Amino acid sequence: MADHNILGKKGEQAAAEFLAGKGYKILARNKRYGHLEIDIIAEHRDMIVFVEVKSRSGTYFEQPFQAVTKKKQKKIIKAANIYIEENEIDLEARFDIISIVEKNGKFQIEHIEDAFYPLV
Repeated sequence: MADHNILGKKGEQAAAEFLAGKGYKILARNKRYGHLEIDIIAEHRDMIVFVEVKSRSGTYFEQPFQAVTKKKQKKIIKAANIYIEENEIDLEARFDIISIVEKNGKFQIEHIEDAFYPLV
């Protein structure tokens, strides 16, 4: 497995543990619908939370959260809609980003709640 894939998997694990530590109930990880994917789906305070995790080994070019483009957001929203319909979810939805930077073998985690909104 390539180094960036290993970092991504470690980052997603760290993000799930971080969320669980904040009282989030993890419902699913790496949920796929064809080419669409949601990294983490959780429930928190009567909300369904769809989380995109971005991990980087440095911030030379950009912060990890900056890699969640409008195109990526649309894919996440589309997958979230499928998940909501499939599971008959009747909760308000929220879209978060967890940005992770690895420095000296430790993760710096930034949780951005309500990072983006579905267009009406």
